[in-house]
Amino acid sequence: QSLVSSSKWLQHYGLKRNKLSLSQILSQIGFQHRKGYVTTLGKPVARYADGLFPQYKRAQDGSVYNLTAKKELILHFVDCLIGAIELYKQRMEWLTSESRQIFGVIQEQCIVIVLDFGTAAPTEFDLCRDALSMVLVEQVIQISRFNLIRAAQDLMKWQQKCTPVSEHTVKSAVTWLWKLDHMTAVSHTSSAEALLEAMGDEAVSS
Repeated sequence: QSLVSSSKWLQHYGLKRNKLSLSQILSQIGFQHRKGYVTTLGKPVARYADGLFPQYKRAQDGSVYNLTAKKELILHFVDCLIGAIELYKQRMEWLTSESRQIFGVIQEQCIVIVLDFGTAAPTEFDLCRDALSMVLVEQVIQISRFNLIRAAQDLMKWQQKCTPVSEHTVKSAVTWLWKLDHMTAVSHTSSAEALLEAMGDEAVSS
């Protein structure tokens, strides 16, 4: 049953093509218990296999499976499931590490990052710039085009439009980021204006 429970968890993450979903495992380690009228056969079917095999009842639909697999096959599926779980653990560790822990995974190819530091204290300001530098070096370097806009009373843009990504442009953006003044005049509309400016570039997807 613990094997089946693991299969349920993995089925949620789309392992059907690897034949590790609950239904696929059950079909390979046993057969569905039938009794009464079977619609697919169009006739009554007598009870069979009562007491001959261990049984598993699916919570989803109440169907019962007679488990007939030998120990070797069960251990094979255990190994497959453990391997799949380990892959998902590695994936989750990657998704929640470094810049991805703060920004998630950037999937779009052309983005604008809008910077709104508000009234952050100097230490918070530097922490924000550290995080932004990390996302530029780790993730933005993997996409096609980008730009940075700082929300302020006098809106500041790193470039007028999205720029092709290269080691040089990413380094330039990081340098620009660390040259920003800590405090700059803001207005209650500066954030919205910066977002509108970002969206004004038709090439931008996020």
